[in-house]
Order: sequence, then C-alpha cells, then structure tokens
Amino acid sequence: MRIAVIGGGPGGLYSAALLKRLDPTREVTVHERNAPDDTFGFGVVLSDETLGGIESADPVVHAALRDEFVRWSDIDIVHRGRTLTSGGHGFSALGRRRLLAILHARCRELGVDLRFGTEAPPAAELARTHDLVIAADGVHSTTREAAPQAFGPQVTTHRCRYIWLATDFALDAFRFEIAETEHGVMQLHAYPYAADASTAIVEMREEVWQAAGLDRMDAQASADHCAKQFPRTLAGRPLHGNNSQWIAFRTVSNEKWSHGNIVLLGDAAHTAHFSIGSGTKLAVEDALALAACVEEQPTVPEALAAYEAERRPVVRSTQRAAKASLEWFEDLAGYVDQPPHRFAFNLLTRSRRVTHDNLRLRDPDFVAAVEREAGVPEGTPPMFTPFRLGSLRLRNRVVVSAMDMYSATDGVPGDFHLVHLGGRALGGAGLVMTEMVCVSPEGRITPGCTGLWNDEQTRSWRRITDFVHAQAPGTAIGVQLGHAGRKGSTQLMWEGIDDPLPHGNWPLVAPSALPYRAGVSQVPRELDAAGLADIRDRFVQAARRAAEAGFDLLELHCAHGYLLSGFLSPLTNRRTDAYGGDVHGRLRFPLEVLDAVREAWPDDRALTVRISATEWAEGGTDEADLHTLARAFAEHGADAIDVSTGQVVPEEKPDFGRSYQTPFADRIRNELDVPVIAVGAISSWDDVNSLLLAGRADLCALARPHLYDPHWTLHAAADQEYRGPGAVWPLPYRAGSRKPPTGRTDTPKQRLGL
Repeated sequence: MRIAVIGGGPGGLYSAALLKRLDPTREVTVHERNAPDDTFGFGVVLSDETLGGIESADPVVHAALRDEFVRWSDIDIVHRGRTLTSGGHGFSALGRRRLLAILHARCRELGVDLRFGTEAPPAAELARTHDLVIAADGVHSTTREAAPQAFGPQVTTHRCRYIWLATDFALDAFRFEIAETEHGVMQLHAYPYAADASTAIVEMREEVWQAAGLDRMDAQASADHCAKQFPRTLAGRPLHGNNSQWIAFRTVSNEKWSHGNIVLLGDAAHTAHFSIGSGTKLAVEDALALAACVEEQPTVPEALAAYEAERRPVVRSTQRAAKASLEWFEDLAGYVDQPPHRFAFNLLTRSRRVTHDNLRLRDPDFVAAVEREAGVPEGTPPMFTPFRLGSLRLRNRVVVSAMDMYSATDGVPGDFHLVHLGGRALGGAGLVMTEMVCVSPEGRITPGCTGLWNDEQTRSWRRITDFVHAQAPGTAIGVQLGHAGRKGSTQLMWEGIDDPLPHGNWPLVAPSALPYRAGVSQVPRELDAAGLADIRDRFVQAARRAAEAGFDLLELHCAHGYLLSGFLSPLTNRRTDAYGGDVHGRLRFPLEVLDAVREAWPDDRALTVRISATEWAEGGTDEADLHTLARAFAEHGADAIDVSTGQVVPEEKPDFGRSYQTPFADRIRNELDVPVIAVGAISSWDDVNSLLLAGRADLCALARPHLYDPHWTLHAAADQEYRGPGAVWPLPYRAGSRKPPTGRTDTPKQRLGL
C-alpha cells in the first residue's frame, strides 16, 4: 500500500507514523514544504483524553511526550485588578517544535520517507500513483481549494483579530487577563509550555484593533504594545513573536472530507477556535481514527467513509462549543460589568462544555464563592432560587415551555389539556405555559388549536387554572396568545406539518401577501387598516378573557413566523406603509397590540413577549434589529423577553446543538439589562444551573424534556438531593421523592485501542 501525506504538521506526521507502525510493508511518504525545524506558534495543549489515545496507539510517542510535558491544573481570571483562581482542571502542553521533533524521530525510526523543503505534487496527481492521499495541509489547504465541488468547503471569518506571541518565563496556571483600554476590551489567553516559556495569545474585536493602531504596527511594535496592556500577567516583561501576524479566526467546515482516495485531515477539514483547545488536538485525534479505520476496513473507500462517520459528530460537537466560546469573547464587552465571581464563572462555562456540576466537582470552593456572590442559599441549586417576574413571584427558575398539542375541539381545551398542563404543574416547575392560544377561529394554526374567543373556552381554561392553583400551590400558569397569520389553516402536526388542509380551509391574513411555502401554502391577504384594527381588538378581547380565566401571566407570541412575528421580520414584511420598512416600522403593529393588551391585562399580573431572535436565513433580523426589538418591548411593558429563534421562513438553516438558542437571550440580558427567558435544547438541570449562575438567563424554558418526563423539575431536585421550598412534592407523591436505585453498568472500553 502506497500512502502520500501532504503536510508535515503534527496531524500529518502522526498519521504517517501510525499507518507505518500498523503495517511496516506500507510505503508512506510525507511532503512538507518547510524545513524540519521551521515552525510557527509556540506551545500546544493536549487533553488527557487525547493522550490516552496516543498511549494506546503508540507507547513510544506517548513516553517521549510525557517526558516533555508541562502540566498544571489552575485557571486564573484577571479582571479589574482582581485575580480569581479555579483549580482541578488538568492541562498538558509542550512546545510545537519539540512535538514535531518527537514525531520526526518516530517517523524516521519506523521508516517513513520525510521530504522537506519542496512543495508536494497536487493531490490529484498523487492519487493516481498512491492508494491513499492524506491532505493535512492546514487551514489554507490547497487540496481543499483545488476541488471545492468535491469537498464543499465553507469558511466563516469572525469578528476578532488575534496574534500568537510568547514570553520567556513559565506561568503557573492558564491565565486569562482582561484589559479595558481607551480603545476597547482586549484579552490575553496565556499558558506555559516549557520550564522557561509560555504562549501568549492576544485577541480583540476588529474595531478595537484598528482604534488602537495595531493594524499599522509591525510585529515587534505590536508585541511591545500588547505587553503593556496586561501588567498582572507580564509584570513589565516583554512579549516576542515568531513570524507572528494579526489574523482573524476562520472556521472551516466541509460537506465531505474525502474524494476518491484523497482525504482531508486536521485544519484542512475543520477548525475550532483556540479558546477551547488546540487544532493540534483535533488533528492528532483525526490521525488516530483514520489509522484505526484503515486497519479495520477492507478497502480504502470503506475506511474513509468509516473515518468520516466516526469523526464528524465529534468535530461537529467541538465546533459548536468553539463557536459558543469565540462568540463569548467577541461579546466580552457586554460581560465586563458582571460581579467578579459571576464573570469568572461565565468565562469558564462559556463553551457549555464546562458546567456548574463538573466545575463543582473540580473546585467546590470556587463554585460556592460564585453562589454566595449571587445570593444562592447554601445547599440550594441555582435553579431552585425564586425569581420575581414583574409582580409575579416564581418559586424556581424552571418554565414548562409553550408546546402546541393540536388536541382541542372548536378551540375548547378539554380533559387532555387538564391532564397535560395539570400534570406538569404537579411536576414542580415554577411556571407552566399553555400552547399558543389563538385569538380567533381564523387565527388558528390547525383545527386542533385552542382559543380564547368565546365563553365556553374561557370556562374550560378556568377549570384548568383552578386545578393548578388548588393542587399545585406555588406553581404559576401562563397563557400564550397568538395569531397564526400565514402559517394557519394547516393539518395537525402528525398528519402533515405546515401542509394545507385537504378541505375546509379558512382565509389567511399576513403583513404581506407572501405564502409560507411558495406553490404549497395558501397566499394570505395583506392586512389593511380595518384588518389591523380587528386583529388588535381580538387580542384585547382574548387578554380580558385570559384574565377572567385566572391566568397568572400572559405572553404575547411574536415569534416563529406567526402573524406578529411576520411584521417583525424583514423576510416576511414587505409593506411600504407605516407598518413596514425599517425595524421601527416593522415594530409598529406588534407594539400597538402590546400596548392595547397591556392596558387590558391586570396591572398585578405579569406579561412577557416571545420573539424569534434570528430567522436563521440570509437577510433576516440582525443584531442591531434584535436589540431594538427587545428594548422596545421592554419599554412598552414586557416584564421579560422569551427569546426563541427560527420557524419564520421554510428555507431556514438553524445551527442546532445543545442550548443553541441561549446566546441570543444572553446578549439581550447582558447588553440591555432586560430579563430574559432562555429556550432551545436546554435538556439537563446542569444546563439550567449553569445558564442561571453565569447570568445568561433569568428563567429557563424546557419543552421536550417535559414531554419525556412531566415531573422533570421534581426529579432534578431528587437528583441534586434538594428538598427545599423551590421544589415541593405534592403530598400524594412525596413517597416517590427519593430516586429509585438503578442497576450497574460497566464502563465501555476505549475505542481507539490499536
């Protein structure tokens, strides 16, 4: 078997060494355009997980690395003259040059042909004379760029500039230092990689970089300027570079990682921001998986398919965490006014990989200090602290999110709704929300949607609220009022989501005469002045009925492409009158409805607004528009903004993942100081505790977890051994308040044992 490797970085070298070690008869050649001792950057960080894979696959390399590693366990966060330390993390680092030397030696020992100082032939040319071509040629991969139709690359450039520098002394911890300068916020990411050296990455927003004049300085002037910004870490000592340049981070992804017998590896296939770990780590893990798959599969095509199937989910998860981390640093200026311990906790949990629970295991004293500063009583998980939403006091921070059930007859909620909402109220959440309750028959999504346009519906809702207040005292129940707009007159979800009814359709209205799905959905009528007034009156009448029905909170549904959301989005509002145009025009009608509803709704009851913070589609709501929307709703009487995303246009491309919508709520809360409800794939009580303690949300709304487990909140209390007032078990259920014992499960064996 003949194997060519393009690129002599750690990923390329390690894949060559592993493939040769596994089968010495293989002819393996590495092409590297630089000299053997040329390298850029300074130290690289590898996790214990990665090192475990290296030890299993090649003990010789592991032993050499072990002798070189600098290890530490603390993270220091320096901000406004104060240093806070969190321990128990565990890092290993070494110099990039030493790592390359170890891999060079191992390759030569195994008989790999290392060719330095010349450009590799094009991958397509090598593919004709080799069985396998590994393109480990970096973020600017010529292999990837030569075949864009085959690999489908996507490259996203982000909003910060950064530069790799170094010091001539070793730090004793991973160090983050925040500098608030006259030009804006700058941050230092620094860690030791040798007994006498540390890596120092300086990062800042593009506009800060330009305002400070760094775009006009040479490398040494930049290093000198940066050294002055971080006195607590550097104490007057200099920074120096190594072919260092200011660059903007680029996230690379590809639709496919292989084409024929050519495969991308490391930065050529994917990148992840340095703030969650090194690209070297991902490249080494790629090499381990690729070598294993080549060894296990009978043919190269099968091996490459298995490699991509194994690594892609891991990389996708890593890139989601990296995106959350880099965006946190891009938005750093919005967090600097947080109390010191909260700021530090927020920084540590920014990627959502470090959480409240595992940080408490690593450093319980640090987490206890964060909780004390936040006013969390000792022994109380953050999710079980009370919160005042306007005039409504909630006993905990958990919300059963609004979920359409499509189970009503003529808009009347029945026994199903009593059991559904009553059961979840008994399950311990602080607030239980109804599905979207429609303000008119024509405002329904489907024939199975509930409403509040007549007395029978009002009485039926009163039956449910009375049950909640009597049987689950301390739990609030809220109603979400909405109008389907152009997304109405469709089949029940399980019969054909967003498909028009086969018969019995009712006419639709919308801000503009645009169907939800062109050629499929009904074309709505554009609302005129009389229609707008009628819709506004319908909301007012429904709000009065909701008060009569005994609801504690009213939420105005301005999200998910329904009528009021349709006014807010530039993708669905093409009006040329006062209710269209810029964000202020698009806001006009939803604010008129909110003002009228606020006047009709009792002053002593809470009111919130749900919005779609992004359409996940080009040309939609931008960050400035989002801030304008949130601020306007708060100024017009909303006690909190319920921050959802998407479902506005069918061509959306959501960036799904754990807690994927929460960054939008985070920005509103910390940049505008507006209370928020966070939603979107929040699936664990650990996520809830982490979001709340970091100050990214005031309340957390969960939908599917409450479908899976109506008593999710009470079970979260049992899991955390909490028995306080934030989670009170109903007397008939109290015997079940201890978690039942479970059977033993064995730990799975390590996957990459070669």
